[in-house]
Amino acid sequence: MAKLSIRDIAQRCNTSITTVSFVLNGKADEKRISTELKEKILKTIEDTGYKQNLFARGMRTGKTNMIGLIVEDISNAFFSAVARIIEEDAYKRGYKIIYCSTDDNTEKSKELIKLFIERNLDGYIITPPKGLEEEIQSLINNKIPVVLFDRYFPDLETDYVVVDNFNASKKAVQHLTGAGFENIALVTTSSAQTQMLERYKGYEKTIIENGKEPKILKLPYDHSAAQNVKSISAYLKKNNELDAIFFSTNYLAFQGLEAINELKLKIPDDIAVVAFDDQDFFRIYNPSITAIAQPVKDISLKLIDILLQKMESDKKPVEKVVLSTNLIVRNSSLLTRKDKLTHPK
Repeated sequence: MAKLSIRDIAQRCNTSITTVSFVLNGKADEKRISTELKEKILKTIEDTGYKQNLFARGMRTGKTNMIGLIVEDISNAFFSAVARIIEEDAYKRGYKIIYCSTDDNTEKSKELIKLFIERNLDGYIITPPKGLEEEIQSLINNKIPVVLFDRYFPDLETDYVVVDNFNASKKAVQHLTGAGFENIALVTTSSAQTQMLERYKGYEKTIIENGKEPKILKLPYDHSAAQNVKSISAYLKKNNELDAIFFSTNYLAFQGLEAINELKLKIPDDIAVVAFDDQDFFRIYNPSITAIAQPVKDISLKLIDILLQKMESDKKPVEKVVLSTNLIVRNSSLLTRKDKLTHPK
């Protein structure tokens, strides 16, 4: 059976689409629609199981009161925390959120944006993968409000909210060297995204400034957790002079801790650990894990504020927001003994 439209309801009740719309939106009394007609429309809706299509209404009114939130991975603790705050704040302001994950896949991202445009969403908050520049520029050209976060495209003049990744990494390495660690490695992804490049550069510059040689393990984004654990384990066995590791993402830190545990290395006596992006897990892990905390609430509220301002006026100046992070020092990066052990060979 074909899905009923508001036009079908109007025809069955021998009235206009506008009248049905008024009843659906609770304006029957305001528009002086007779009680008899109102009840007839409501009964028809009930009998047929008709459900109002918000997207179709948006095509008529130009507004759906819906926002698309497109993130890399909604299951990741950072993105889910941001999504939750955005959803709550948007709801208070009369908007609903539709969110989805790109898996850092450019083609999937393009399909999602195309789908949302067809649904006539009012605005977009996006963590874009590489290669999405044309689609973002098209949204801007068509005056569709869009704000990027976590990463951005340097060549695009667009609103974004990010953190100071370079100085966050620099602060992490300075902490480790100040705590007495000398051979510090970076475990990161092979991604060319701005946030990952800035974390890499912050690490590299600080290591070189300290007269040391950068030691970097880059892992492909599409590798499984098991593959990453295996790669990190092999890297630690091969480079047993390392006494500290800085993980550039929370999920790499999780996988790194698993590799360290499998090798029966002690933290921080055998190897110190610092993770980018703090999580509750790091606080309760034994030993607790030093981590860079991103200002999740500030990021989330700034994103929705900028987007809603753009939705109210297409003349709003572009806003580029860079927020500071906080290094939370815990037991994983504090030496407990002077004669550090070396890794088993």
